[in-house]
Amino acid sequence: MPQLDTSTWLLTILSMFLALFVLLQLKISNHSYSPNPKPTYTKTQKQQTPWNTTWTKIYLPLL
Repeated sequence: MPQLDTSTWLLTILSMFLALFVLLQLKISNHSYSPNPKPTYTKTQKQQTPWNTTWTKIYLPLL
């Protein structure tokens, strides 16, 4: 039974990483970012729930 030749695997894996790195760099370089981003502040809205304003009676458990 012939042995699997793994001598080219290192070169294949290294060239794959190099190609992925180059593609990632090309994709990132195409994006344009604003020079001075400003934070946007959002107001938190309090949600009205019926149990906030009304009193509910709590019953004791049966003894």
